[in-house]
Formats: sequence, C-alpha cells, structure tokens
Amino acid sequence: MKILSFFTLATLTLAVLALTSFTNQHSITKKGSLSGTWKLVSSKSITKKDTVDTSPAKGIETLKIYNDTHFTFFTHNIDKSATPTYDSGAGTYTLSGNKYTEHLKYCSEREWENHDFNFTIQLKQNSFTQRGVEKVDSGSVHIDHIIIETYLRVK
Repeated sequence: MKILSFFTLATLTLAVLALTSFTNQHSITKKGSLSGTWKLVSSKSITKKDTVDTSPAKGIETLKIYNDTHFTFFTHNIDKSATPTYDSGAGTYTLSGNKYTEHLKYCSEREWENHDFNFTIQLKQNSFTQRGVEKVDSGSVHIDHIIIETYLRVK
C-alpha cells in the first residue's frame, strides 16, 4: 500500500510540475516576467491586406528594457562608419494575463507621445511576441496598422 501511495504522489507531483512549466512558458502571469532587456529580432506591419517585413536591417539594433512598471526602447545603428541614427521612446505599461498596454509618454517622434497601444503578448521561455494595433492620427502622422514584433531576452 505504501508503494502505491508513493507512485501516486510522484505522478501527481510530476503532473503539477509539467502544468506549471507549460503555464510559465506560454502565459505571462505577472509583470516581472518581462523585466530585463530584450532585442527585436523580427517585425511585421500589416495595413489592410498588405504585410511588410519591418525587421531591423543589417547594422540596426532595437532594444526594449522593462522594469515592473516602465519600459523604454531605442533603435540605433551599430555600424560606426554609417551616419548615426537613433530613435527612442519610453513610458508605462500594464499587463493582465496576455493583455498588454503601453502608454508612450516620451518619444523621439513627438506625434506618438501620450498615446496608448494595446497588444496581445505571448511569452515563450526567452522570447516574447506582441501583436496589436498602432494607431496615431496626430499632426502629419497618420498611422493605422497591426504590428507583430518578436523579441529575444538579452543575457
């Protein structure tokens, strides 16, 4: 009887560990899951029926950095012989399950400031993908498209 109980307990323990592991890899349950530095590895922009690959070009790097309440991102060229380029932004974010909202407070493109952007986010081990609508209709900027961005954690 004790052997059966041991195997039952071991089976239940393994089942709980497997479910917990699966949940942590496929669903974000707390903001701390994003804390750290992430590198953009691929991105797409979808406008109506047109999809454009907007992944960083060779020599361009985009990083996104999170703490528990704020995010920042910047894009720059790493080719020292080229004309320097630099874009950046920062703000606050909220996260509830896989629903993620950025409030962009500061941006090198001023028309984007003080806008909220809603995304669905999926975390898998050391990568995450965000998908949502970017819509800005301010001044000379008229943006209304879906973006899909994939980031890898920087160690």
